[in-house]
Amino acid sequence: MPPKSVKKVVLAYSGGLDTSVILRWLQVTYGCEVVTFTADLGQGEELEPARRKAEMFGVKEIFIEDLRETFVRDYVFPMFRANALYEGQYLLGTAIARPLIAARQIEIAEAVGADAVAHGATGKGNDQVRFELAYYALKPDVTVIAPWREWDLTSRTKLLEFAEKHQIPIQKDKRGEAPFSVDANLLHSSSEGKILEDPAVEPDEIVFQRTVRPEDAPDRPTVITIDFERGDPVAVNGERLSPASLLAKLNDYGRENGIGRLDLVENRFVGMKSRGVYETPGGTILHVAHRAIESITLDREAAHLKDSLMPRYAELIYYGFWFSPERRMLQALIDESQKSVSGRVRLKLYKGNVTVIGRESPNSLYVPQIVTFEDDAGAYNQADAQGFIRLNALRLRLAAARGRRGGTP
Repeated sequence: MPPKSVKKVVLAYSGGLDTSVILRWLQVTYGCEVVTFTADLGQGEELEPARRKAEMFGVKEIFIEDLRETFVRDYVFPMFRANALYEGQYLLGTAIARPLIAARQIEIAEAVGADAVAHGATGKGNDQVRFELAYYALKPDVTVIAPWREWDLTSRTKLLEFAEKHQIPIQKDKRGEAPFSVDANLLHSSSEGKILEDPAVEPDEIVFQRTVRPEDAPDRPTVITIDFERGDPVAVNGERLSPASLLAKLNDYGRENGIGRLDLVENRFVGMKSRGVYETPGGTILHVAHRAIESITLDREAAHLKDSLMPRYAELIYYGFWFSPERRMLQALIDESQKSVSGRVRLKLYKGNVTVIGRESPNSLYVPQIVTFEDDAGAYNQADAQGFIRLNALRLRLAAARGRRGGTP
């Protein structure tokens, strides 16, 4: 039985089998009105079928929104200013999408007078945490319905039986066991489960949807430039583009050159290890380029401090704490560091690799006349290094002297 009475619920709805079953299950189990919300985050799928399917279920309020620009500008780019990598590798493509979907769900719920929100995340994964932490951060008293934690549809067979009983259309490729689960948006695609569950087995090529095999990429390198302003990319090859258009352009370059594949065993927030196969073509290029422009524009200690905070920042996003005060605090520090991060990076793309081959900035801290091995005309007094070294060696010399006297080195 439902834990409490619900009159109207806003469902994060993709139109696929799982959320279609959830839609009908909500109507049957809670006897409530369901409002569907489908976000276009650049997943590359036609979304009108989701509208038609929702209408078939008698849904009267259907929201389908193009949020690609918002997604890249307000979520992806702030994250990339931090060079965020979870566990040193994962560019957080799924994790960064969830707070935007959740935030819009809450806005719709308040606009239509709904008293609950619902999602289709399972009870084993990270997404349930990400959705619900965002819901509660934005609307503390909201009622959250998580069907996978409530219903008795504990297998694919039961899910299909429910669908057939309630005349829910089932695509032919959904009958039986699906080969793997896919989540996609403009930043990446993520594949998990089924044929990918053995981490000792190489992923089949059918898993990869956004990149050609590096071996099949062109035999000649592709050279591109990316322009940055205050830490954000603004142009590719000199052409200024909107955030979503720029990422899409980099995705094209990444796909053609086999860039951005990652086979990762990661630690989920709920405690288990899982194997995911990710493709982040444009994001991989952007990550390398951003670090390159920072290398000549950030002060050493500012850069090192920022790098030391990055794992914590990435972990907050992965765990679902986008709307937490600590993430906002870190974002303010990161954004402050980006004021001088402007300029151009030149990159060579070749068979899965991204190589920096040039970087320039009007704010560059790289001074050739100081660093040169040739005559620097007095720009740097090498004799100054002697005192610098002796001062830094003082504690080491004292410890060594103590050791010679019989003490602990």
